[in-house]
Amino acid sequence: MYKLLDLPYFYSDLEPYIDTHTLGLHKNKHQKNYLDKLNALLIKNKFNFKFSLNELSQHINEFNKEDRENILFNLGGVINHNIYFNSISNKHIEPNVFLSYMINNSFGSYEMFKKIFKETALSLKGSGYTYLILKKDKLEIINFYNQENPYSYNLIPLICIDMWEHAYYLNYKNDKGSYIDNFFEIIDFNEANKFFTY
Repeated sequence: MYKLLDLPYFYSDLEPYIDTHTLGLHKNKHQKNYLDKLNALLIKNKFNFKFSLNELSQHINEFNKEDRENILFNLGGVINHNIYFNSISNKHIEPNVFLSYMINNSFGSYEMFKKIFKETALSLKGSGYTYLILKKDKLEIINFYNQENPYSYNLIPLICIDMWEHAYYLNYKNDKGSYIDNFFEIIDFNEANKFFTY
């Protein structure tokens, strides 16, 4: 069965931007719920867990139609949270020189990237995620609704913010703008940098 990944930081490390209680609920209730449902569906389908979580997105058609949509939804819930939790930390890792070049080339500057990222996240209707993704040799900022995930579209995810209410409401109520601004105070490009280490 698939397991819940450990956070690369303590639950209190993101305060005051995300409090310990919110992060604990987010990880151990919301993401775990997706994981438990996914594992149960896969066991029902006699799946042998031969693919990684990310690879499983590309093999969704191997499951029966009855369960396929629910498998994909819960799979997205696990994958999107893994990427989100790896996009933030108390270390504030900056883009490396190669990723910085890509950001500047794609958006004009890092400040313009932040502006466009925030505008895109605020434009998302309902629940979902805003991603910085790598598409071929170009960076794009894209919204994914509900539990869609980039791997289903053969896209490489770099950075992600969770725009479901459970990610921010206890700290920010309906002030999504402040939540996004503070996301950039704890953003961590460590995982994203690994795609740009030529």
